[in-house]
Amino acid sequence: MKFGGSSVADAKRIRHVAEIVKTQLKQKPVLVLSAMGDTTDYLLEAGNDAFKKGEVSVAQIEKHHNDTIKNLKLPAKARKEIQPLLEELKRLLSGISLIRELTPRTKDFLVSFGERLSVRIAAAYFNSIGIKSQAFDAWDIGFLSDSNFTSAELDKKSWDLIPKKIIPLVKAGVLPVVTGFIAKDEKGDITTLGRGGSDLTATMIAAACKAEEAQVWKDVDGILTADPRIVKQARPVDAVTYEEASELAYFGAQVLHPRAMQPCIVTGTPVRVKNSYNITAVGTRIVPVLDKKSVPVRAITSRRAVTLVDIVSTRMIGQYGFLAEVFSTFDRHRVSVDMVATSEVSVSLTLDAAHDLTAIKKELSRIASVDIKTGKAIVTIVGNVKRSSEILAKAFRTCQLIGVTVQMVSHGASKVNISFIVNDAEAVEVVKALHMDFFPALRDEDE
Repeated sequence: MKFGGSSVADAKRIRHVAEIVKTQLKQKPVLVLSAMGDTTDYLLEAGNDAFKKGEVSVAQIEKHHNDTIKNLKLPAKARKEIQPLLEELKRLLSGISLIRELTPRTKDFLVSFGERLSVRIAAAYFNSIGIKSQAFDAWDIGFLSDSNFTSAELDKKSWDLIPKKIIPLVKAGVLPVVTGFIAKDEKGDITTLGRGGSDLTATMIAAACKAEEAQVWKDVDGILTADPRIVKQARPVDAVTYEEASELAYFGAQVLHPRAMQPCIVTGTPVRVKNSYNITAVGTRIVPVLDKKSVPVRAITSRRAVTLVDIVSTRMIGQYGFLAEVFSTFDRHRVSVDMVATSEVSVSLTLDAAHDLTAIKKELSRIASVDIKTGKAIVTIVGNVKRSSEILAKAFRTCQLIGVTVQMVSHGASKVNISFIVNDAEAVEVVKALHMDFFPALRDEDE
């Protein structure tokens, strides 16, 4: 069971998490927690103040955690347990202020304090209400990573180390409360697991220990049929496959980062997305495969502020090096490509609008004509691979009816997503119209 920062933001939320955990004690849970509320932001702010201004202060962080201990009515030993961490944090910030250096390695060490403080307070509270618990820093239960600071990858040894530590604890009736997001490399330096890191901690424990499922508790009812800010009738999807969930995440549905699902994909362990603010909601299960008779479309999502690049060259006919040259240019400039569509003489691709493409355009212009169009959006339909023709026909008919011209289409190798480009200003209208067509029952319910 993994709970994010908003779920453990203060004493009230920690009490609520305890109530959720109580309902599942028979299933022998393992708990993974993020830092409390905005603690990670406060730590980074304190690090920047030490680095840029030479100021050392942990007053805001210390007050919030001590206030939480007080509000949870915990015994004095709980405060004593976090005090060494706060002292260590002060020493680290003093070091940053003296040498005026904040490397990725130091930054990982700095942000680790959030999770380490969080699990100690939560475990102390669970013990105070009769739930036998023990707090663990992730490296103490087998989380070993490489040394790619700020975005570390877990070492294969973790697969064997984690169950050796966790399973005896669970069998002994102990609730392990583990830090999400962090690990240590073989030199003993603290690392962070990058985007989706806390979810990855939970799915890695679930997969390595052959758990019944990994539960990721968020602030939404699960994976929804569309962004509820765009489509008010959007509803949770009962179940999706790993592939579908990955595509949804990549193209804008911010529920579960694709890399966080990797351990469970290896073992076939289901992942369930639940809402810690609405515990009666069933949530969405993410599983290896689904019934072939399932609905054609799972969900519709969009990504705004996209740049479309059209590259046209007659040199492409019969040439084997053209595409290699195009993509090596983007590689040299460290620009990631999202969607790609090719023909005999052209390649069209999409990029995040944040990039400055002046240098790339200059390089590519030596081998092709380059047309860069900004203000675009990707609309993605994720659904049943067996019914892609039906989905395509319906989607384009809908776009025709509302007068929207599709400017590029990509049917991914996974075949579970169909993505197309429209003008940014049209994206909301397209998503609403597609949702109305593919989920008519929800439309009728809303009416």
